[in-house]
Order: sequence, then structure tokens, then C-alpha cells
Amino acid sequence: MAFFAVVFLSVVGGILAGDHFHSYMVGFSLATLAVGCCYWLSFRHTNYPQLALLMLCSGFAVKMGITVFGVMWSLERDLLTSPFVFALSYLFFSLVATYGYFKYREYVGKRIEAVKTSLQSS
Repeated sequence: MAFFAVVFLSVVGGILAGDHFHSYMVGFSLATLAVGCCYWLSFRHTNYPQLALLMLCSGFAVKMGITVFGVMWSLERDLLTSPFVFALSYLFFSLVATYGYFKYREYVGKRIEAVKTSLQSS
């Protein structure tokens, strides 16, 4: 159900941002790229748990760097026609990408546990 709500809101947002579609797409692409890189860097498995805070801080720094670089690059190429549409798009897709990555992590964790239990029972 959540998937259909996200798809519906994304399509409606794209339609409503018709005149500023480039700003909408820049917000979408920057949010998913920044959250994906932050997630990949922050939640890496390491043998040293003491590095957890360092990994979280470096993930945040990478997210901010990608966002700042992307906004500057988009402004230079005149892709951001509406900062308001960009900000709303970035906020929405940042939340959606975060939700999606955590649901994916939960799904993979369940699959790994299922494989482990099936291997232990046989």
C-alpha cells in the first residue's frame, strides 16, 4: 500500500510541477543519489564498532557535499527554474529514498535469516 501511495504522490507531484519539471527531476535525482551514498557509507559492516560514529559523520558529509555540488551544477546550467519545487521534491524524495533503503535492508535481513535457518535445519 505504501508503494502505491509513493507512486501516486510522485506522479501527482510531477504533473503539478509541469512548468518546472527540470527542478522536480533535479530534486528527485539529487535526493536519491545523496541518500543512497549516505546510506551505503553509513551502514557498512565493519570489524571495528568504534568506527560507527565516524561512518555516520562521513555519510552525512558526503550527503551534504553531493547536495551542494548538485545544486551548484544545476544553477550553473539553469536547470532550477523554481527553488520551491526543487525544495519540495528534494524533501519528498529524500524521505522516500530513506524509507526505501531501510525497507530493502529489512527485506535482505529477513532473507538472510531464512537462509540461515534453512541451512541449520538441513
